[in-house]
Amino acid sequence: MVNKDINQIKHEGMGAIVYGEGTVFRVWAPNAEFIEIVGEFNQWQEGSHPLENEGSGYWYTDVPGAKPGQEYKYVIQYQGERFHRVDPYARQVVNSVGNSVIYDLNSFDWQGDQHQLSPHNELVIYEMHIGSFTPGTEGKPGTFQDAILKFEHLQKLGVNVIQVMPIAEFPGDYSWGYNPANIFAVESTYGGPDAYKHFVKEAHKAGFSVIQDVVYNHFGPTDLDLWRFDGWHEGEYGGIYFYNDERAITPWGATRPDYGHPEVRQFIRDNVLMWLDEFHVDGLRFDSTLYIRTIDGNESNQLPEGFRMMADVNAEVLENHEHTILIAEDLRVNEAITAAVEQGGAGFHAQWDANFVHPIRSMIEAVADESRSMDLLKNLVTFKYNDDAFKRIIYSESHDEVANGKARAPQEVDPQDPTSWLAQKRSTLAAGLVFTSPGIPMIFQGQEFLQGDWFQDNVPLDWAMNEDFHGITRLYRDLIRLRRNWKNNTRGLRGQFVNVFHVNEEQNMLAFQRWDQHGKGDDVVIVVNFANTFRQGYKIGFPDGGMWRLRLNSDAHIYSDDFANTKSFDVEAREGVKDGLSHHGMLDIAPYSILIFSQDDN
Repeated sequence: MVNKDINQIKHEGMGAIVYGEGTVFRVWAPNAEFIEIVGEFNQWQEGSHPLENEGSGYWYTDVPGAKPGQEYKYVIQYQGERFHRVDPYARQVVNSVGNSVIYDLNSFDWQGDQHQLSPHNELVIYEMHIGSFTPGTEGKPGTFQDAILKFEHLQKLGVNVIQVMPIAEFPGDYSWGYNPANIFAVESTYGGPDAYKHFVKEAHKAGFSVIQDVVYNHFGPTDLDLWRFDGWHEGEYGGIYFYNDERAITPWGATRPDYGHPEVRQFIRDNVLMWLDEFHVDGLRFDSTLYIRTIDGNESNQLPEGFRMMADVNAEVLENHEHTILIAEDLRVNEAITAAVEQGGAGFHAQWDANFVHPIRSMIEAVADESRSMDLLKNLVTFKYNDDAFKRIIYSESHDEVANGKARAPQEVDPQDPTSWLAQKRSTLAAGLVFTSPGIPMIFQGQEFLQGDWFQDNVPLDWAMNEDFHGITRLYRDLIRLRRNWKNNTRGLRGQFVNVFHVNEEQNMLAFQRWDQHGKGDDVVIVVNFANTFRQGYKIGFPDGGMWRLRLNSDAHIYSDDFANTKSFDVEAREGVKDGLSHHGMLDIAPYSILIFSQDDN
């Protein structure tokens, strides 16, 4: 907010604010000598609409007749030089180097949008890159509307959260989105702000929550009108929106926002609330929080004002948006980030868990079975942040894990043939552990139908593979349904508790129990064979007697013509201590496979 005395007599807010008779404009440019606005409403003629200096660096004007859809720019004078600037708060731009567009914040019809985020222990996340999720028309990237047409696929798959990679306006038509040029404007190539609102509304109607990926550790670094926005800067640095010393330097350029400056903190805070209030998203994923809370990724070089900024913004979100999830990508497993995700720290609900993804990828990619450690597997299955299973997001593929020198899991397992038996078996074994280990599971687009190679923003998913490997898609679907307890017989997979009761290093076997409150329909037993060896008549413990129903055998023929269809059956658990449990049973399990058992609740 700006000065209260000013707001009492003028329209509140920043950027272009549409009212009945026209539009008012407010911009922060503390070093400007003079500012005016030009646009379609005054035929781009300078001299007709100067802004008045309100004090504290804010400038304001009222332009009767200026209406939504018209393009405009600010003309800023500093030390006698004039230059054109895009509105930092513009909700819409022509493109990353084009004009701002007046946008009416109240024009979209949200009627009927009543969606509410599910409890965190029930979430299953699907990470999506809009431009490559579907092929676009005429060689263009995919759009929000194109993605909507695939919602039926996601409904059948069973996910209930779509996490959208960054969609703030970026340079060009192709990008991962982590180089935002205008953080308030929705990428024009994807369809712009109304198209994204329609995407969110349709996602809610289809049963999906939406998490938006946001980037506040740096801006740009190219096509960036924020750079030396009002002309002032120190040395080679970027002016009022950025640090003007070595704190500006990040791995992506010298464009770290100045978290110590109140107006910049407000800028980021307003952007966070925009996604939640104006676009109705259900959560945010903060990119690389490590480079917000530290200068160079080193824990000894803290950036306290960055940490404080996240804590303040998150506290406001948590106070006013009860059904929201806030996720950090910090990728550090230590006391500092543990503090950052807990209630008393920066206020995040959960973080992407490097402690899970890196070991599981190493295990499935190892050539020799003896290179796989069951003790390591036990640790990644049981790890929790602050004794809360759902403070971590667990996955075997994400946009980072399938690029930057790494490829999709099947490709890493078998570079010569990512559709081979070996690639199918080991990649789906990793997926099985994602959906049965404590945590919030996430998959990356196309993972469910064995998409190979590596992620490229200009190469769309090969949707023919959804037909060619429909069995693998069905395996993911069945895992997701068990994880979400669709048939009310695997409730323990949504619970906090885990007991790895069987660890066999010599034979690469592991078994663990998941539960919420214990009992039939709740307790789940998961058996994992991480060796290229069939195990017949293998004996493990069970937490209770009676019949344990086989809910999933990942080697079943329905999942792939290449699978052996090893006959695994229900297990009758008999009295007799084994693995520290009161009962035991015998089972068969195929190479690189996972079995999931539970008891009927009747």
